[in-house]
Amino acid sequence: MRIGVPRALVVTMAALFSGYIIVLGLYAIDIPANPLPVMMAMILYGLMSTVSLLPSGPSRMPHWMAACNVLVCILMTLLVTPQLDPAREGGLGYSTWYVAAIGTLMTITSTRRRHSYAWAGIVALVVQTVIWGGGMGGVVLLLGTGAIGSVSWVAVSHILSVAMLKASRDAARFAQAEREATDWQAAQEAHLYERQFRLGQTGTMAAPMLRIIESTGGELTDEQRQECLNLEGAIRDEIRGRSLLNDAMRREVMAARRRGVAVTLFDEGGLDDLDERARDAVLNTLAEALRTTSAQRVIARTAPAESDIAVTVVGLSPVPELAASAGVGDRYGSHGYDDAGWGYADDDEDDDEEVALWLEIPRAQPSPPTSVPTSVA
Repeated sequence: MRIGVPRALVVTMAALFSGYIIVLGLYAIDIPANPLPVMMAMILYGLMSTVSLLPSGPSRMPHWMAACNVLVCILMTLLVTPQLDPAREGGLGYSTWYVAAIGTLMTITSTRRRHSYAWAGIVALVVQTVIWGGGMGGVVLLLGTGAIGSVSWVAVSHILSVAMLKASRDAARFAQAEREATDWQAAQEAHLYERQFRLGQTGTMAAPMLRIIESTGGELTDEQRQECLNLEGAIRDEIRGRSLLNDAMRREVMAARRRGVAVTLFDEGGLDDLDERARDAVLNTLAEALRTTSAQRVIARTAPAESDIAVTVVGLSPVPELAASAGVGDRYGSHGYDDAGWGYADDDEDDDEEVALWLEIPRAQPSPPTSVPTSVA
């Protein structure tokens, strides 16, 4: 955010004032001993004023342009003052137009945030005026020619430019702080809504079982204990697999767990860019795969967003020769979860499993994909 006067207004006013100064110089063109150097100074001043006021380009003046402005200021004094007599009777009148011209040009330079160049031009004007007037007479000429006014213009321009730049920076910081506060408030409201939604959803899912626990005094049957584990898995699904769930998926995941299948869902944000219709098509395909699979352990994970695959599904089953001796129900029943409720406590069991389901569900669903059962000992 930048605070300032409209550039078009500043350029227009500066252009009118610069033209007015040239008119004053032309009005007193008969005072200089030789008007030709004075006309050359006017041409230089008009040229650099026009270049400095061009509406195109950055707001901060380039170094080369500021240096040229200072050089023109020095040349103007060297061209005009030798043609003037500082002791002229009746004063110099408007023949000292170059002093106002230098003040205007340096004010433009300062306004365009090249303060050091502007002060260099003003210092050159003051020094040359003192030397031209001869010591103390030059100090008097500073007042008579209006050099003090030029110094004042540059000083005011410098102060205003710095103040407005500081105001712009402060406004930008305030705007950034306001955006951050708005973002923080939105995040807090989102967290509050999400927490309330999750609490309500968890209460709805767990309330029937909690009433059973209360009515039985905590004495649950094996079936009820298994249902508690299934409910715990469903609650975890809502947290860690939220985009992999719709009504069909919730039904099939619960049905699979009640059949003794260990289902693990991992949502890593791969479906966030899909619209509701495309996501439902993917999830319905996943639900159908869960319904028809014979695997005893199913892991579904979203693919990266840049992939053509939406969800990857792996189904594992125990090796038939080992299943009879180990007991499928013991391995994949209520004792299969680790401490977090995901996976299995003994990773060595992976060596005793074979891939019963491998499914990659594409983002686009022209037709339902088919699972490819494989057998890997």
